[in-house]
Amino acid sequence: MFIMRKIFCILLSGFVLLAASCAGKISKDQSVDIEKNTNNLKKDNIKNKNNMGAQQKVLVAYFSHAGENYSVGVIKKGNTKIIAEMIANQMHGDLFEMMPVNDYSSNYKVCVKTAAEEKRQNARPALKSDTIIESYDVIFIGYPNWCGDMPMIVYTFLEKHNWQGKTIIPFCTNEGSGLSDTEHSIAKSCKGATTLPGLSLRGAVAQNEQEKALQQVTSWLNKLGF
Repeated sequence: MFIMRKIFCILLSGFVLLAASCAGKISKDQSVDIEKNTNNLKKDNIKNKNNMGAQQKVLVAYFSHAGENYSVGVIKKGNTKIIAEMIANQMHGDLFEMMPVNDYSSNYKVCVKTAAEEKRQNARPALKSDTIIESYDVIFIGYPNWCGDMPMIVYTFLEKHNWQGKTIIPFCTNEGSGLSDTEHSIAKSCKGATTLPGLSLRGAVAQNEQEKALQQVTSWLNKLGF
């Protein structure tokens, strides 16, 4: 009888140890699976964030002025055009330059006088050409700050199109006046669109410190989720 009890106790102890070993193995396997699934989820989230812009068709539409400019002298490529090309390159987007039928003077003072008169008259200068925006999801709108506003030719472009369902992102070159109230003006002109926070960048930086300008553009796009 004593011997049978001893055998029973040995068998019971062995069963308990086996059960504990299996439980430990299952817990360890489950832990590995959970960690693996968590890592995969993190990778998917990073991939989705990086593809936000790639899955959407992007247009960079801008107006820029070469010739004599405040703070940078006589330039061959406008400040805004430089930034527009940086954005298009990073976003793999198409470029469209708003060009007036009647070119603005390359003389700074004459150009400023014309810009001020157009603003006073709330003019809508004619465009040499236009582009089809319907096939684009995200549209960047670029311009210099003239007289505390967008150049009137930008209004011409905005008012020619239906912006319903589009995402619009402004960017502006200036020498200290920033975006002024242009973000609000764009939102008002582009009814039905979603307007994201814009970029204000000094023309002198765009022209003479392009590495710094690119860093600002990249940081801004990252904050927007692209």
